Amino acid sequence: MSKKPKLVVLTGAGISAESGLRTFRDGDGLWEGHNIEDVATPRAWRRDPQLVLDFYNMRRRDVLAAQPNAAHKTLAELEAHFDVHIITQNIDDLHERAGSTKVLHLHGEILKMRSEKNAWKYYPIHEDIKLGHKAEDGGQYRPHVVWFEEPVPMIEEAIPIMQYADVFVLIGTSLAVYPAAGLVDYVDDEVKKYVIDKRIPSVSRYNNVIPIEMPATLGALELKKLLTL
Repeated sequence: MSKKPKLVVLTGAGISAESGLRTFRDGDGLWEGHNIEDVATPRAWRRDPQLVLDFYNMRRRDVLAAQPNAAHKTLAELEAHFDVHIITQNIDDLHERAGSTKVLHLHGEILKMRSEKNAWKYYPIHEDIKLGHKAEDGGQYRPHVVWFEEPVPMIEEAIPIMQYADVFVLIGTSLAVYPAAGLVDYVDDEVKKYVIDKRIPSVSRYNNVIPIEMPATLGALELKKLLTL
């Protein structure tokens, strides 16, 4: 039995948008009515932790209420044909709930929390995090998410995955957030790169690009046709 080719998929907010999870980049720079600086930075946490907790508690409720869409499910189905590795910028668990078995979250996971004093030990959380809810080390619990202006430690795990891709797919991301956007540079020049988005981002510097200018759900179905003919 031959070894399955390695399919690496980098996903962004666009794949979860069709499950009803909004992204601040869709409109006026606000995220659910908030400036990013007020709810998604270390400075915001120091200034008003209650506001930050309220914001992410609502995001957690939104994720728990959402369901995987056809794009998530199609990527999971491709495991029948490929060794699929998903690297996602999203903090939701929709890839996992759709059935994908190898998912790396670059920016953390909303259904986990950690002490503000320890970035490496985290705990499952499906309820609200409350101010005064503290870890064993005495630190206030915070969402296990990477805020703007914080390092992205999972990048180091993502780079070798990208380097060994036999096929690469970019879906639902504008390539505007670094260092995640820079991961595409690690894909081998000769590898086919399928780009799925309603508005194809700037990818002119890459070779072997196959644009699929569609929403994620329709684009993923088109991708499956192209890859499994």
